[in-house]
Amino acid sequence: MPTAPPTTLHRPDGTRLAYEVRTPPRPPASTVVLLHGLAGHRAEWDFLAASLTAAGHRTITYDARGHGDSTRRPPTTTRAAHVADAAALITSLSPPPVTLVGQSLGGHTALLLAATHPHLVNRLILLEAGPWQAPADLPDRIAHWLDTWPVPFPTLAAATAFFGHEAWARSLEHRADGWWPRVDRDVMVESVRELTTRDHWPEWSRLRCPTLVIRGENGTMPEPDFHRMRTHPTTHCVTIPNAGHDVHLDQPAAVHETIEDFLKFHHPKPTAP
Repeated sequence: MPTAPPTTLHRPDGTRLAYEVRTPPRPPASTVVLLHGLAGHRAEWDFLAASLTAAGHRTITYDARGHGDSTRRPPTTTRAAHVADAAALITSLSPPPVTLVGQSLGGHTALLLAATHPHLVNRLILLEAGPWQAPADLPDRIAHWLDTWPVPFPTLAAATAFFGHEAWARSLEHRADGWWPRVDRDVMVESVRELTTRDHWPEWSRLRCPTLVIRGENGTMPEPDFHRMRTHPTTHCVTIPNAGHDVHLDQPAAVHETIEDFLKFHHPKPTAP
């Protein structure tokens, strides 16, 4: 299945977004856009994107502003900026509506996009993400987490051992003295600060598209909020056993199977390649 080389979308504020498109050999059943989480990168989705493409879906992955091959220090990292980026990618690369898949912070972006631009989204899939208000100490916790990274890592094997996932190690860049993150601490901290100011249940209540919520059995989704999300009339909730917050990396095959079942049940009209 052909994969386009990483390409760049230029945003009005000067931010560059690096993205990849995978196209199946036959006319696609749908287009799926995948949004990674904080401090992540588009290659986290390689297994799922390849599996979805093999099943006949056109897939788009990209590095969010401040991450990976996209602009490392963008002018702003507000929720609105992230939503506008995702909307611009969809309208530039694929006839809407599309299926959105987002994990953690990327899932929050996907939720807000589906709520505020319903004409762009026909199905929404959230992994370890939802509309609740983040705790006030989240920025400090993110800063501490990043400070624990023993950079530079001497090898990718050492990074994999530290993170627990090879996909996280592939997010690093090689320099003369070792392997370094492709994110900046202060940008990551500012990217989550807005989440502590309010919840987004009003936006959640405006969702009209079929929605799948996936959590890891050992993840970080608050139990009361997960059950509250179940009450939304268009929502189906699933817990993946033996998985944490990075449920798509802990149990990639189970996540793919769950998503494919959802996509087959909520089948939209084919989109043009």
